[in-house]
Amino acid sequence: MEIIMLLTEALQQIHVHARRIKQYLGEEIDLEEKAIEEHEGCSGPLKRRNPPKMKDPGGLTIPCTIGNVKIGKALLDSRSSINLMPLSMLKKIGGLTLKLTNISSVVVDGSSKKLYDVVEDVVIRIESLEFLVDFVVIEMKEDDRILVILGRSFMKMAKVVISVYYGVIMLKDQEEKVIYNLSK
Repeated sequence: MEIIMLLTEALQQIHVHARRIKQYLGEEIDLEEKAIEEHEGCSGPLKRRNPPKMKDPGGLTIPCTIGNVKIGKALLDSRSSINLMPLSMLKKIGGLTLKLTNISSVVVDGSSKKLYDVVEDVVIRIESLEFLVDFVVIEMKEDDRILVILGRSFMKMAKVVISVYYGVIMLKDQEEKVIYNLSK
């Protein structure tokens, strides 16, 4: 048996048969009646709505403390392979021992910077969580908004999970977790 009908007739009967198929299969088929009625006779596919535009949430920063010095905001930077601290911040903290290095770094503007030294096993406190972090110390102009940069090594150790959409940063150690709201 062979049924021959025009394509336009077949398309007009799709929503009628879809209801029967839905009843037969017992599954929900998303039929937008309004969309089907509005677009009958159209040959093009239905356009999807674009997601709404969002504002830039800004830098991903968290408050932390090193020793007795409260660091206003530490920048979480997934592009950085090292943790950076300005020499002036190292002097404010005090009591940290520098380990001599012979490394240099290429910064964003393409210029090469001589890194000062490395300070190892610095205890950084984020609320009730504590982590041992190695910082590369660099002589640079201190930025009052961002005092240290925490790179990928820290982010992995602190099990950082970031949801830009929901505006939260979660950090975990072995037993506890801390969640920050970016909109504050």
